[in-house]
Amino acid sequence: MAEIAPFKAIRPVRDKVHLVATRPYYSYKKNVLKAKLDDNPFTFLRIINPEFGSDIKTKPNSIERFNLVKERYIEFIEEGILIQDETPRIYIYRQTKNGHAFIGIVAGASIEEYESDKIKKHEATLTSREAMFTAYLDVVGYNAEPVLLSYKGNEIIEKKLLQFTSERPEYEFTTTDRIKHELWVLSENDSLILKNAFDDVDATYIADGHHRSASSVRLFEERKKRNAGVTKNSNYFLAFFVEETRLEILEFNRLVKTLNGYKEDSFLHALKAVGNLTAIKGAEKPAEEHHISICVHGSWFDFEPFDYYIDETHPVKSLDCDLLTELILRPILGIEDLKASDQIEFVPGNESLESMEQKINSGKFAVGFVLFPATIEQVKKVADHGMNMPPKSTWVEPKLRSGLTIYNINE
Repeated sequence: MAEIAPFKAIRPVRDKVHLVATRPYYSYKKNVLKAKLDDNPFTFLRIINPEFGSDIKTKPNSIERFNLVKERYIEFIEEGILIQDETPRIYIYRQTKNGHAFIGIVAGASIEEYESDKIKKHEATLTSREAMFTAYLDVVGYNAEPVLLSYKGNEIIEKKLLQFTSERPEYEFTTTDRIKHELWVLSENDSLILKNAFDDVDATYIADGHHRSASSVRLFEERKKRNAGVTKNSNYFLAFFVEETRLEILEFNRLVKTLNGYKEDSFLHALKAVGNLTAIKGAEKPAEEHHISICVHGSWFDFEPFDYYIDETHPVKSLDCDLLTELILRPILGIEDLKASDQIEFVPGNESLESMEQKINSGKFAVGFVLFPATIEQVKKVADHGMNMPPKSTWVEPKLRSGLTIYNINE
């Protein structure tokens, strides 16, 4: 069984929810972030950027900065911008974008299940980032950005989601990026019904948020060791559970700055040594797996690795992003470490091919690679084998709002 835990969400008052909830701060360009902070005194960005409009300056990611975040968070509660539900509940959230609806369940995910591998992972975490997030959570005492978890659904869960969302939501608003947001606060009884419906779910899979979940687990273990701060809520972390077929998994495409000393003709010749290369008319995404669209100086090609390079029995080596690395990026373009190299840029699959082509034609980049997206089955296979997906291999939708449902770790 998979456990989903009701909790007493701290959330915006209804008349200000559209002003409070925000995209993660790192998703904003500096000028846009400043405009948001300038124009909106209620934005959650004011909490996580507590020095805005102040003469106080602290070091980024320092305990001093985290304490300021906590103070601003408490101010939002004291001013009545944020309120807390009186009893533990489960929440249903629906996000509608371009006519496509993502619906899921906001609840606590079990740290015990994470540690026993009932919550499956597919990404290695950076120790430094994990430590920073752990310190942040320990000081501020709340989590405002859910980890995205997928699950294989069943008829009972689907019927209950349909039933509970037939009523008017607590929140209903549209943001300037034309995304509609709806949140239902379930009654205590309905929360229990939905919780019990997950008894037949064997496992959940982290779709997005490996560092956030790992940090919550690390905090729980650290508090246990020092015998302080272990609470009921610290046994769980904030999660958004989405049925796996409802997720949208896009690719991360690649732009590379140079051809590593190759001329265009010799680079194309090197590609022909490891696969079939066919000229195509213009910017096109690959139509099927094991095909990669390549743009070099405005010319587009379809690349298909030779069959003997593809090991379909291996969860990772069969992935197109790994084939690209092992056949082209590393041996031909000299990129040994995707995470550390300054020669490569990763482009989410929701960005246009035209924008990629413009960057190449401008001379900023020499070549671009467009991949066919991995499937949820491929991601699950990697996780089930205890392996990791290659860096920047999936861009997963939906991207969640911060500050919509806040999880108090210290309760």
